[in-house]
Amino acid sequence: MTDRKSDIDHTGGQSRRDLLKAGGSTLAVAGLGLVAAPAVLRAQTPTIKIGAINPMTGGLAYNGQQAKAGFQFAVDDINAAGGIKSMGGAKLELIVADAESRPDVAAAQVDKLAEAGVSCLVGSQSSALTLAASQAAAKFGLPMLVDVGSADQVVQRGLPNVFRFSPGTARSVEQGMTALKALNEAAGNPVKTVAIVHEDGPFGSSMAKTLNEKLPGLGLTVVETISHPTPQRDFTNIVLRLKNAKPDLVMPSHYLNEFILFARTMRQQRFSPKAIYSIYGGGASNPKFVRENGDAAQFVIDTNHYYDARKPASQALARKVAEAKLDITYDIMVAYGTMQVVGHALEAAKSSDRAKLIEALSTQTFPETIMPYGPIRFEKGDNTGSQLVNVQVRGEKIEVIFPKEFATVAPVFPMPERN
Repeated sequence: MTDRKSDIDHTGGQSRRDLLKAGGSTLAVAGLGLVAAPAVLRAQTPTIKIGAINPMTGGLAYNGQQAKAGFQFAVDDINAAGGIKSMGGAKLELIVADAESRPDVAAAQVDKLAEAGVSCLVGSQSSALTLAASQAAAKFGLPMLVDVGSADQVVQRGLPNVFRFSPGTARSVEQGMTALKALNEAAGNPVKTVAIVHEDGPFGSSMAKTLNEKLPGLGLTVVETISHPTPQRDFTNIVLRLKNAKPDLVMPSHYLNEFILFARTMRQQRFSPKAIYSIYGGGASNPKFVRENGDAAQFVIDTNHYYDARKPASQALARKVAEAKLDITYDIMVAYGTMQVVGHALEAAKSSDRAKLIEALSTQTFPETIMPYGPIRFEKGDNTGSQLVNVQVRGEKIEVIFPKEFATVAPVFPMPERN
């Protein structure tokens, strides 16, 4: 078996400038017949291959399938609008690889996509998958645009090929804390104690660590921090611990399936804190959670990715998603926005060459996307214009409640008392 770690560690030490000099496409060509065609023939290729590392099966399959749809909607729209105009109208082709919700598989799929001649990667809907896939992509000089992968390690390893579209944990917590403080102060500060419940992977663990550091600065006392694996099949004991601790506020950091089960268990155990407020909680921003939980979902607040519904492109996407009989989730929204950036980068680079794409992504400022972001610019791989919003379940709808400029309804905080 090949020792993948030695290859990864060797590449991880390269600087962004070294990688540009080496030429990402040259690295990929060596020994790979699929991408070793003469330069003239490659220039005549009518399509640009984009690889998507998605968890199409396993515990994160729902997220991966939704993201795949978002990527494909964007590819279709870019192609319908004339393709990449700076490259003579070249069309995009999406090639999806199943990460199976496992980091080792995500890394292995990168090898296959590189051999298939993709110009860049997008994905991977979780921090663990993203860390593995982006590290594996580095040895090919293969740029990777991360849609969802919030762990700060994603952009702190010095890999010049990694670009994260959505906010990381530090910025997300900062934005989430600002909103929580505003909501609590507006209500007369009813929340004074907090319990954190998180999955024990890179995403949840980094979130819990940062929350424990930041919450005291808001005058809030953390009374419990409880971790669990993903998947987690039973939250009964965790909820019983929460009932004993009696926090005013519960802050969950789960993926969707665990968020649904956690909320349902709290309702079954008649545990009703004053508020349920999450940052990347995985539930309140998802129609599936609302649909499957009824009363247990009401008034839950999530700080998460969400598009700017005022934009015509967002409205057009929502119509297409409805016609496809899919839920309009943040997975679709962020994937669509990420692919928009791929299109912008290709236009700026005027080439599908991997090194030229990395150079464009590292140095250019790109137009706005469907997300509530400003212009897109990457500094050390992180998008400086990214921003989250707060959404709240209200009846059968998910409404934006903060920031005010994006809000569709006024917030309800704390939650009404439940029987």
